[in-house]
Amino acid sequence: MPRRYRAQPRSKIALKLPIPQRDRLAPDLAKYFAVCEQKIGFLPNVLEVYSFDETKLRAFIAMYNDLMLGDSKLTALEREMIAVVVSAANRCYYCLTAHGEALRALSGDPSLGETLVMNYRVAQISKKQRAMLDYAHKLTVAPAETGEADRRTLRRAGFKDREIWDIVAITGFFNMTNRVAAATDMMPNEEYLARSR
Repeated sequence: MPRRYRAQPRSKIALKLPIPQRDRLAPDLAKYFAVCEQKIGFLPNVLEVYSFDETKLRAFIAMYNDLMLGDSKLTALEREMIAVVVSAANRCYYCLTAHGEALRALSGDPSLGETLVMNYRVAQISKKQRAMLDYAHKLTVAPAETGEADRRTLRRAGFKDREIWDIVAITGFFNMTNRVAAATDMMPNEEYLARSR
């Protein structure tokens, strides 16, 4: 049976991809969407966009959950800081809006989220966090120029190799998702805008 698709209002998600009806998703994905709506209060548009291709959606969910929610010496706040700084360098409206809200919520400091969006270098953060964000920013804007000297700087700041790997993986992931968001004209949910202010 062919998949049925429904059009989304352009004000909600500005994209050119046909999105399958929720009742046509695999049961585990439909359940995941329902859990997201229950926990967050809405379904993030990024998941709806990725549902265009269930294989990519599963890969996205697995990678996101591992990097942002899985075991790491990086705190949840530090992971969101990387997401915001990478997204600021790429000027990704979707991720800046969504992860800016997560950063505000985790930190309890609306000004921190706004500062990292605008210019992370003036944020009131630790020297260790600054080294982490300097590296994530450089890896985003000048990847061919990064090397062992940058990793030594991270080690001197107190990061172990496993944590450096996590910084690299999160930075790489958000560079990828920023480009997918740009290519699909992905718009953030309006609910993100007013939260945690």
